[in-house]
Amino acid sequence: MILFPNEDILAQELESWRGFADALREEDRTLFLRMLDECYQFIDSINSKGEYFSTESLLMSLVFVQHKIINWLINKKN
Repeated sequence: MILFPNEDILAQELESWRGFADALREEDRTLFLRMLDECYQFIDSINSKGEYFSTESLLMSLVFVQHKIINWLINKKN
């Protein structure tokens, strides 16, 4: 939980996606919000990129998490 969300670029960006999440079916909303929560592992990188690139940083974090999962699955298969 972020104490001062107005000072955190990631928290602001996640809040901007709230309407999208609210429009999803409940099961999809749960998955979407969990996916967004995964971005907190990259909070330092996102905040250092700056507010003008917050959406791009969020999307890059999501792509990176997916790539890590794909690599893990490939390595597990071998």
